Amino acid sequence: MLLSTVVVTEFMTNCFIVGDDVTNEAIVIDPGGESEKILQEIEKLGVKVVAIVNTHAHVDHVGALGDIKKASDAEIMLHNLELPILQTASKMGRLFGVSIDQPPEPDRFLADGDEISCGSITLTVIETPGHSPGGISLVTADGRYCFAGDTLFAGSIGRTDLPGGDYHTLIQSIKTRLIVLGDDVKVLPGHGPATTIGSERRYNPFL
Repeated sequence: MLLSTVVVTEFMTNCFIVGDDVTNEAIVIDPGGESEKILQEIEKLGVKVVAIVNTHAHVDHVGALGDIKKASDAEIMLHNLELPILQTASKMGRLFGVSIDQPPEPDRFLADGDEISCGSITLTVIETPGHSPGGISLVTADGRYCFAGDTLFAGSIGRTDLPGGDYHTLIQSIKTRLIVLGDDVKVLPGHGPATTIGSERRYNPFL
């Protein structure tokens, strides 16, 4: 499996490029901004982007959606409950002092259990709301990796003070949807360093 991380914007958002190193097809996860950095990495890797997936639609995760879509013509995918957030992304950006172009509408809505494939790589959607109403995580078919968005971080959890956030829902999502994946699963969060389910189960103070 091909896996690359591009850290973008002052929010230090992890944009992941994951794909099949035989077919050179790839999925871009959470293109939060600085599209030129992401596109340079795509070119460096020599991959064709076949899907753009957002774990949620907060402004720090969608800033480069339009440019990546334009460059690749790949489908944009996210949960339908994130649509109102996506549709106000430019306005919300101004509230945070960030200027972004209004992202394009999604091509496909995702729900629990849906699969996204590129070559031999398949990501399965797990609904993990709480940080946002339609937050999702993505697990590789081999069960080794979980792209957790802003649901779970190394030693922390996603904030729940933004519109649509709910602390109890977030904790429930982590405990019933992520912790059960197994201690050896590597968690790749939307911000900060990677961790494992086992490490967070044992040491995360919020759990």
